[in-house]
Amino acid sequence: MNFFKLTLSIFCLSVVLNLDAQDKKFKIHTIAFYNLENLFDTINNPLKLDEYSPIMGLKTNRKQAYLQKSRNMARVISEIGKDVTQNTPAILGVCEVENRNVLEDVVNDSLLIGKDYGIIHHDSPDARGIDVALLYQKSLFTPINTSTHELKIYDDQDGKRITTRDQLVVSGQLEGDIVYVIVNHWPSRRGGEARSRPKRIAAAKLNRRIVDSLQTQDPYAKIFIMGDMNDNPNNPSLKDALKTQRKRKKVGFKGLYNPYENFFRNGLGTTAYRDNWSLFDQIIISKPLLEKDYSSFRYYKAGIFNKNYLITSTGKYKGYPFRSWNNGGFSNGYSDHFPVYVYVIKEVY
Repeated sequence: MNFFKLTLSIFCLSVVLNLDAQDKKFKIHTIAFYNLENLFDTINNPLKLDEYSPIMGLKTNRKQAYLQKSRNMARVISEIGKDVTQNTPAILGVCEVENRNVLEDVVNDSLLIGKDYGIIHHDSPDARGIDVALLYQKSLFTPINTSTHELKIYDDQDGKRITTRDQLVVSGQLEGDIVYVIVNHWPSRRGGEARSRPKRIAAAKLNRRIVDSLQTQDPYAKIFIMGDMNDNPNNPSLKDALKTQRKRKKVGFKGLYNPYENFFRNGLGTTAYRDNWSLFDQIIISKPLLEKDYSSFRYYKAGIFNKNYLITSTGKYKGYPFRSWNNGGFSNGYSDHFPVYVYVIKEVY
């Protein structure tokens, strides 16, 4: 947003911006998403294939690894957006979590407990027990309604149902403004990108139906679509099925803007594989968040949270995200994905 000039004055969850040569004071919050990379507990669930999670493969020090993994996740969450807002995210979508208990351990860490995060989590039918969830600061966001939406996809060879993550929809008030958040973790590229592509297109179509339903109820709904899409911003699932736009000026009524498409065009990513960067983690926003009336919260800017400590510093994977699990052990890293975030601002009168 080149018509804004952010000054150095940052205080009390607010910033001073220069708009048309007149200083105005704005409240600012971070809304973020983070793939927590196999945040599983050490207890075997006989109803799920959680024994295939990396932590269950550890022969020793399993409990210590779990506690450090939880601590590491809390550290990252505590710092996303803090440089600007002086606060942790008001709303944070997460994926690759096993259950509510692991999230409780994260938000009750000493780095986060003072923020009093609430948790919205539902068990999904995913065979391994991998779920999505939403964390929110209770003092800033008040949930109104939650729902989960099942994605029905099938194997292209034997026709059997493939169980995967539900899509989580949460509506609520962000300091009085009604917003909607859709948390996603779309099907992986296992078997190859082309072969698995229809599964992600199906996920995008489900997302589109959810958006259409919300916009039927409220054409001016402020919607945040976030998640690990396992596709880049220029892939057909996002461009054709979800119908995202790269340029703000091309976002029509009921349209969707994806700021991460420009990031991707500029060579940035959130996860790496075989020396290639992908930008699978994205936050997409609806048209009303782009308006210039700042009497309610509007989109300000987007980013990728890729601080130096989140990057592998040596070895074969130097420059990659510093992941938690590697070579059958716990590396004391963080995740194989960088978090993503957007700032929203609202004028303070």
